[in-house]
Parts: sequence; structure tokens; C-alpha cells
Amino acid sequence: MCSLGLESSDSVCSSPHNQCSYTFQYGDGSGTSGYYVSDLLHFDTIHEGSITTNSTATIMFGCSTVQTGDLTKSDRAVDGIFGFGQQSLSVVSQLASQGIAPKAFSHCLKGDNNGGGVLVLGEILEPNIVYTSLVPSQPHYNLNLQSISVNGQRLAIDESVFATSTNTGTIIDSGTTLAYLPERAHGVFVSAIRSTIPQSVQSVVSKGNQCYLITSSVNDIFPQVSLNFADGASMILNPQDYVVQQNSIGGAAVWCIGFDKIPGQAVTILGDIVLKDKIFVYDLANQRIGWANYDCSQSVSVSMTAKNGRSESINAGQLSDSSPQNIPKSTTAFFMHLFMLVIVLFL
Repeated sequence: MCSLGLESSDSVCSSPHNQCSYTFQYGDGSGTSGYYVSDLLHFDTIHEGSITTNSTATIMFGCSTVQTGDLTKSDRAVDGIFGFGQQSLSVVSQLASQGIAPKAFSHCLKGDNNGGGVLVLGEILEPNIVYTSLVPSQPHYNLNLQSISVNGQRLAIDESVFATSTNTGTIIDSGTTLAYLPERAHGVFVSAIRSTIPQSVQSVVSKGNQCYLITSSVNDIFPQVSLNFADGASMILNPQDYVVQQNSIGGAAVWCIGFDKIPGQAVTILGDIVLKDKIFVYDLANQRIGWANYDCSQSVSVSMTAKNGRSESINAGQLSDSSPQNIPKSTTAFFMHLFMLVIVLFL
């Protein structure tokens, strides 16, 4: 397992001490370093209609000894970071390699102020999910974004702006709160939104962002946006998926466009503002990502591929330690209910 850590060039194995150390830097400049350790992951499984408790699997993970940047701030500190990347050392990859879970995971993040949602080691079933292929051989979850439409009108942005190369591309990242566009696309996008806003709505600039004083529903003011990806997959964004409320002025709510720009960088990052209120399926085995609008306070059905090749489902909303009798026959599944919106970085 230590040799797998060397794949990312963030690890150093020390033969004299039989230790494997790592140093990792995040996009916001914060970092962590420490040592890889091995321990047991404890979980419950659902199999043949009943819950089996106290199941375990051996996994290797990083035990941090030093944090830098925002990770040292009290208002930014986290208990840990759960890595769900494609690399061999991520938890989902380790469980898949042991035949315990499929090489797929899904989430549905609630968009209300209370947070919450569900994280599934497996594939959430929803008939309206559309899929687009992952860009191969990338360290992040890169997709081929081809165009953006506002109120059904495609914006005049060259497709090359979103193309994936060494320092460019479109990334799905739940570890990012808002969303970001390249400078060449951001101005066109904001201008298109602005052109649809009624002149009676007062505009203001808050913290460098284009904002508006709204006394009615944002659905009555802001247009629908469509992010158009390869394979014919479009992600429809309603106003709540790209505007955020900052404060209030004189009884009017200040709503701002939640897509920002990163000066000097040509990267598109789709963070939680876009991902919330949707099912997202990371089908790593088939190298694709799918999504569908969904009320994440509702239960979800999950598909797990059995050893005999069949695919069955269970209703996650029926899970409880006290009433397993209502759970239909299924293969092994894992569920992690998020009672608060935690930072889950898909490294």
C-alpha cells in the first residue's frame, strides 16, 4: 500500500523506520502532512434483507501531524477529510479493490440552511439521471463542459475556454462552496444574467460581486441557466443554484451571482452551490458522472451489483437500527447520512 502512495509523488517511504510519510497541498493554499497508518473501518451492511452490524475492512489512511493555512483557523478547522478520489489510496478505491463495495459513490446535499443529505458508497438510482464521461487521466473529476446557455440562448464563449489541459478544465468539487469561471467566460456570463434582470430591480456591488435588491422570489427575477456537457448531458440551474443571499438592506434581500472568477486562471470549478439539491453519481467503474435534480430530504434507492451480476435496490429511507424488517432483499450497501454539511473533498 505504501507504494501506491508514491503514485501521487506526495509520499516518501522510509525503510529504516518502516514509515510512509505524506505532504499534501490543497487549492486554497492550506496543507497537511503526516504518516500513513492502517486500521479497521467499521460499518453496517445490508444483505439479504437484514442489517449486519460490526462489519470491518482494513484501510490505509493519513494520520496528520501538521496542518497549515486555513486548516489551522478555528472557524475553518475540520475533524478530518474523507478522500473520495480516483487514486488507489482513496477509501472508495480501497473498498472496491477488496470487493466490499462497488467502485462508485453518490451524494445528495440538501440546499436549505440546515444542511444535511446522504452519502452512499454505491450508485443512487433515479430515472432522470443524465451522464457525461469523465476526462481520462486527470487528478480531479474533470468533465467536458462545451457551452453555457441563459434562458435557452447559448452564450458567445469559445469552447476552448473550457477545454482540459495542464491548468485548465471543468472540475466537479464538493470541497468548494461557490462556483468559478475563467475570466474569458465570467464577464460574458454575468452580462447575460444582467441583461435579463428587469430595470425596476436595483443593482448593487457587494464585495466585488454583482448583486440585486430583491423583495420577491428570485425565480421571478433571475433566468434559468444550462451548463451543456459532452454526451448531450445538460445541467439545468435554477436561480437558487447560482445566486446566494448575502444580507438585507431596508427590507430587501441582497442576492448576488454565486459564480466568481479566479484571476489569471482558466479553470471552471462547480462547487456546492451547483451540486446541492441534486443527486450526483460518480460511476468510476464506467468513468462517468451523472446528476438529476432531487429533493435531498427524501429517501433514495440504491443499486449494488451482486456477485451473480444482478442489480438490486433498497430504499435508504427505510434504514434504521430498530426496523430492518422492511428492507427488501439486497446486496451489501453502505450509507452515511450527513446531519450537517461537512467538507468532503474528492481528492
